[in-house]
Amino acid sequence: MTKSQLIEHISLRLPHLLQRDVEMAINITIDTMTNHLAQGERIEIRGFGGFSVIQRAARIGRNPKTGEQVSLPIRHSTHFKPGLDLRERVSLSSNRFPLIKD
Repeated sequence: MTKSQLIEHISLRLPHLLQRDVEMAINITIDTMTNHLAQGERIEIRGFGGFSVIQRAARIGRNPKTGEQVSLPIRHSTHFKPGLDLRERVSLSSNRFPLIKD
């Protein structure tokens, strides 16, 4: 699902709201979450999951093309841990839609 599909879906479920108001609410929500993560804060949405920022240590990597060693600096990455409700719903739905293996 894309952001525009999410906006459309919410607009259809809440017909009393204008689509531009739904879009503004979604954009404000995403911007707020992004700003808090950028400040190193944790976000927890009960029943859905939690977002946190983790620090990856500096290390020596390899250039896959040349095999030469490259120094990689410390970096920060976003981590998502799904909540129990989300895990259970996904697990139940995966039984109805099994993954196709080639």
